[in-house]
Amino acid sequence: MNFKSITFFVVFLSCLLVSRAEKVEVVVEGATPIAQTDEDFICVTLDWWPTNKCDYDQCPWGQAGLFNLDLKNKILEKAVKAFHPLRIRVGGSLQDQVVYNVRNNIENCQPFQKQDKGFLFGFSIGCLDMKRWDELNEFFNQTRVKVTFGLNALIGRKESETEKTLWVGDWYSHNARDLMSYTISKGYKIDSYELGNELCGVGVSARIEAKQYAKDMATLKNLVKEMYPNQKTQPKVLGPGGFYDKKWFDTFLDASGHDVIDGVTHHIYNLGPGNNPDVVRRVQDPFFLTQIAQTFKDVSNAIDKFAPWSGAWVSESGGAYNSGGQLVSYTFAFGFWYLDQLGMTSVYNHKVYCRQALTGGNYALLNTTTFVPNPDYYGALLWHRVMGSKVLSVMHKGSPYLRVYSHCAKKEPGVSFVFINLSKNTSFEIDLFHDLNLNGGSPNFEFKGHKKREEYHLTPKDGNILSSIVLLNGTPLELSDSLEIPKLKPKLVDGLKPISIAAHSIAFVTIRDFNAPACS
Repeated sequence: MNFKSITFFVVFLSCLLVSRAEKVEVVVEGATPIAQTDEDFICVTLDWWPTNKCDYDQCPWGQAGLFNLDLKNKILEKAVKAFHPLRIRVGGSLQDQVVYNVRNNIENCQPFQKQDKGFLFGFSIGCLDMKRWDELNEFFNQTRVKVTFGLNALIGRKESETEKTLWVGDWYSHNARDLMSYTISKGYKIDSYELGNELCGVGVSARIEAKQYAKDMATLKNLVKEMYPNQKTQPKVLGPGGFYDKKWFDTFLDASGHDVIDGVTHHIYNLGPGNNPDVVRRVQDPFFLTQIAQTFKDVSNAIDKFAPWSGAWVSESGGAYNSGGQLVSYTFAFGFWYLDQLGMTSVYNHKVYCRQALTGGNYALLNTTTFVPNPDYYGALLWHRVMGSKVLSVMHKGSPYLRVYSHCAKKEPGVSFVFINLSKNTSFEIDLFHDLNLNGGSPNFEFKGHKKREEYHLTPKDGNILSSIVLLNGTPLELSDSLEIPKLKPKLVDGLKPISIAAHSIAFVTIRDFNAPACS
């Protein structure tokens, strides 16, 4: 073999290694849905963190906290409106240090101040005056969002003298009553109230015993019933808004009483701290990603046993804690984790899924300072527009690096899929099979579409998954000169061709002539 032949062989072999394709048979059980999501399944949080919230020698929150967010920013407004309806959760770590200055009886009503000792998270009590509450509600009304408001659950309590981080005593509901009264008088709409943030189990910086929390939740429920007597417009009551702990959750739900809790909320931060260099590996590791499914199952099982009238909600999910992964959470790579979590949530905890931050922190959907959408914004928006409310069972026996979720299509006939390819070197060619056998037999037939299908392929700029620029069908997604959110247009593909999923990519695919009885 001469030198030219050797060179050609090496180059040819390298191309094979780089662009290796694998055929995968994906089976959809289209007879009945396995779960159902709400229309506002995609949810985001507006947090209280001030500008000087810093982690790992960086302060990523900027002017994104509730006290100083620019609510007149046109990009912010358009980004929120694009999701209509979008749920915004007002809350976060500092919500249990917020007092509401309804009667103007709090002297020197100020936002949070940095404190070295004596306060949680290194910040003082923060005071919400009604002028800022008016401004926030004007924004909520303008953007037509659903609002979940996180109430201060520590007010009225004191720290235990014998047990560190444990707070004891009954919840003081008078300040919440004042806020509700003012909110009702102004005609502001609140969809739900959540009591406390990460106070369950061992807590984060503070904790409350399960039976005490149950008692406080009953107090909140009675308060909501009193203040909102019309059941049709009565806000839901949510809690505990923290990390799942089996013993604590079981005790809490068992003690809460019938029809007190409308939504059992829990948080997911399974990627570890934001400075963990392993985050970028974890978001590409299918075996690591799958581990959290057990938490989703455990929460749902606890609800089925103790509070079947309620539902499981993921009310905060930021992936990496302490403001997100420094080099990962605002890049294309984070979409692997984020969309996979959306998929698992839709299957197991299918009521609502809340991204940690709309703006602020490294894991925000919008850039902290410019409000320009990060890559995950477009993935979330495509999910909202393409994936309908009915969830279908879908499976394959191919590579674990291919993640697949399927729903009935949004609004129109058909079935939609999200394919997440975690592999750096392998692309996948998908053949679909439609299983209508309710008894778990072999798939009935291979599906071949006759209409053109709609495909949205998301890839990172220059193939770099740590890029903050995402391409849709090869075109960069960027704001227009008039600062409009770009239109997300699919490419139309011959329905007889296999679905092709490139390495390190995400694809949303809608097939209009896939006739699943579950979607009729």
